[in-house]
Amino acid sequence: MSSEANLLPLIVEPEQLAAHLDDPSLLVIDVPLKAESHDQGHVPGAIFLDHRRLLRGEGAVPNEVPDAEALSALFSSLGLTRDTHVVAYDDEGGGWAGRLLWTLELIGHTRYSYLNGGIHAWREAGQPLETTSRTPTPSDYEAEILHPEVAIDRVELEERLGEKGFAVWDARSRAEYDGEKGNNKHRGHIPGAVNLEWTDAMDKENALRLRDYAELITELEALGLTPDMEVVTHCQSHHRSGFTWLVGKALGFEKIRGYAGSWQEWGNRDDTPIER
Repeated sequence: MSSEANLLPLIVEPEQLAAHLDDPSLLVIDVPLKAESHDQGHVPGAIFLDHRRLLRGEGAVPNEVPDAEALSALFSSLGLTRDTHVVAYDDEGGGWAGRLLWTLELIGHTRYSYLNGGIHAWREAGQPLETTSRTPTPSDYEAEILHPEVAIDRVELEERLGEKGFAVWDARSRAEYDGEKGNNKHRGHIPGAVNLEWTDAMDKENALRLRDYAELITELEALGLTPDMEVVTHCQSHHRSGFTWLVGKALGFEKIRGYAGSWQEWGNRDDTPIER
């Protein structure tokens, strides 16, 4: 059963979303950095998601992807079905929303969009807000990792460093990249990685929407990242790089992958190569 919502593009403007809010196949998910953002006003009908549920939460690398059982429980609790079109947004310009959409891509649920600029753009556009929380109708969603190529693990990443056509986009701050800042055992960056901080892809003058695509592509090309390459993006916990993964996808980078372990894993080991 095809639905109007499935015609929504990857990056949706507030006006476009507002026109589809009545569509029964639409599931709008608010995954804010600060929970109070949801209570202060959200897109009408949006479901609140605690961003911590997108992370494993335990073990040596707590920011890893939860297992299939945990993902099944998560998406069932949100009421996800095979026919649902998800629109994700947050209160910070796309970090947690991007991590959610990356997780959906990982489990093969490719009907999704990002509300460009999140709640900031929605408010700026004068769209209606709701303050009452909505309880989702649970579903029985069986999640499995159907698109494993969207992720990359430390072992494969290390093996492929320096390979032609393969690149690493570090979405952390310049100070973290340079090794001046960080709470890890080791500081610095993955050898050969290039740095464009995640917030540099947002338009601060336009309610944190994505910046002009042509400008972004030009900047990324200057760093050596082109849409035909296989690009791995990471940060400290694959939260900021949830957004840069989404940016790459929007810009036509077909082979953009997320390294969920990120610097939390890489920078806390003694056997990973590091540049400063």
